[in-house]
Amino acid sequence: MKLPLYGWLAAETISLVGTRISMLALPWFVLETTGSPTKAGLIALFEMTPLVLSKIFGGPVIDRIGPRRVAIACDLGSAVVVGLIPVLYAAGLLHFPTLLALVALAGALRGPGDAAKSAMIPQLVEAAGVPTERATGLHSFVERTASMLGVAAAGLLIGLVGATDAIVIDAASFAIGALVLAATTAGLGRSRQHEPEAPSENPVPYGAQLAEGWQFLRRDRVLLGIAFMVALTNLIDLAWSSVLMSVWGQQHAGPETIGLLFATFSGFSALGSAVAAALGDRMRRYPTYLVCFLITGIPRFLVIAFGAPLWVVFVVFAIGGTSSGFINPILGAIQFERIPAHVLGRVMSLISAFAWGLMPLGGLLGGGLVSAFGLTTALVACGIAYFMVTMFPAIDPTWKQIERRPDPAASRLPAVAES
Repeated sequence: MKLPLYGWLAAETISLVGTRISMLALPWFVLETTGSPTKAGLIALFEMTPLVLSKIFGGPVIDRIGPRRVAIACDLGSAVVVGLIPVLYAAGLLHFPTLLALVALAGALRGPGDAAKSAMIPQLVEAAGVPTERATGLHSFVERTASMLGVAAAGLLIGLVGATDAIVIDAASFAIGALVLAATTAGLGRSRQHEPEAPSENPVPYGAQLAEGWQFLRRDRVLLGIAFMVALTNLIDLAWSSVLMSVWGQQHAGPETIGLLFATFSGFSALGSAVAAALGDRMRRYPTYLVCFLITGIPRFLVIAFGAPLWVVFVVFAIGGTSSGFINPILGAIQFERIPAHVLGRVMSLISAFAWGLMPLGGLLGGGLVSAFGLTTALVACGIAYFMVTMFPAIDPTWKQIERRPDPAASRLPAVAES
């Protein structure tokens, strides 16, 4: 039964496009209404902080009541919260502290909502009868494509209808995504191992459940290594995309070139994810991980740092983007195979919190390096750091465990429908 998988992918596409629109529309809305770049910068901080915290503390809730219910409830809540922004603005009741409170609440809903959607993957894979790499590869393709389309749509929408109406479209995307997810996964078959935890006379306290997730993650060196690696690469990537590329664009290229380069990287990344979805279960994970990170990592920093011709920069971004599309399907499959179903929600939430936790510091890192050492040194330093972080598995034999794949027949249990 592949309808739940395709419905989940469709819902993800809709909500991700809306989220990418809001990433540009909300700061633009603040600039239009307040004229303050400082206040526009506060939007990201007030959204990101509760998002990361809710990822950490929302895991036990996902395991208790089930990822499908949490995902649908969070998307519906997001639709209401985001929708209140243009409604209150039209009524003359939207003061800046109120806007920050709504943005913070939206971030708090997105954290467990995103984690819950990821935690649905084992159920979807089981129902569809496809390899885990197929589902994670398709999700990576959807994510990359939605990012590319969402950013492009945001610019067009703001220009055509204004930032306020673009936020309305974002709110609608959450509502439509929730309805699509609810409709297409209503009869989702799943094995008993994927059921939410049943109530008992002596339920495990929330704090103990949270600690259990952390203890599991701490004991698994591969999963803990993935969490730290993604946290550090996301930090460097944000410094690169938000500051280093912008400074280079101002000095050498212009905003149109920057936009085309990011679109090239995202577009070819979506292509790589599509190939990974089709072939990922037949590829060796360990060498693929190392080669793809080597190609997508340090070269894009160095071609910018040392003034390569623009056509060379575009070629490097295209090749690097294609390689990057293979990475998330591998990492996703490893996580879902190594985490038991009864702690999946809280462990995935912790890994996701790691991934997002350092990102608010990315802009500070990039800006500080450029101010202290100049653009070229900052690019080279970030490229070398990226290389060291991503190539560490080459000298750590523990990472060779990622080649292990589970026996598909071992986890087959009688299917029941979610009530």
